[in-house]
Amino acid sequence: MSIDIKLHKNDLPDDLKLGNVIAVDGEFMGLNVKRDPLCLIQISTGNSDAHIIQLDRSSYNAPNLVRILADHSITKIFHYGRADMAHIKYYLKTDTNNIFDTKIASKLARSYSDNHSLKTLIKEFMNIDISKQFQSSDFGGELTSAQLKYCANDVIFLHKIHEELTKILKREKRIDLYKDCLNFLKTRVDLDLALFKDDIWSH
Repeated sequence: MSIDIKLHKNDLPDDLKLGNVIAVDGEFMGLNVKRDPLCLIQISTGNSDAHIIQLDRSSYNAPNLVRILADHSITKIFHYGRADMAHIKYYLKTDTNNIFDTKIASKLARSYSDNHSLKTLIKEFMNIDISKQFQSSDFGGELTSAQLKYCANDVIFLHKIHEELTKILKREKRIDLYKDCLNFLKTRVDLDLALFKDDIWSH
């Protein structure tokens, strides 16, 4: 598959049109939000393209990106958006609105499996076996072509995966439960940022 990958420094271009449904992912230096900074945001329109924004970590000034993330009229598809949204809120100082999440969808739709990784979903629905070799690499410096391809793979398949999972959710009559989970997602992110990591519903 040929992928159109564009690297943008600091922010998205002023005149870039991405449409009303985009896939979004982030790369950070680790999973501790307050210690491990947000380095990249990648976006795909679903047309074998990836726009990778290498953020200015001295200021995190990215008004075009922030406007798109906050826009209620633009749907954003994530895979495990909880981590991305927490880093976005902490570093870019914005909520991410109008969310779909393929990991939540997979856990509700694919109760026949206990593996809900992006790699597994791409293999099941696209019959493509992607490499996750660079999942734990340094995204804080100059990026290699292999790292850029890895970042692109994290977003270019999400439109199709969400479409297929939505079919299952509707067929199995779990779509309303999925929507309710999405409504709670921003609260779950706020709990994470407030350091309530455990399941607050547990005994």
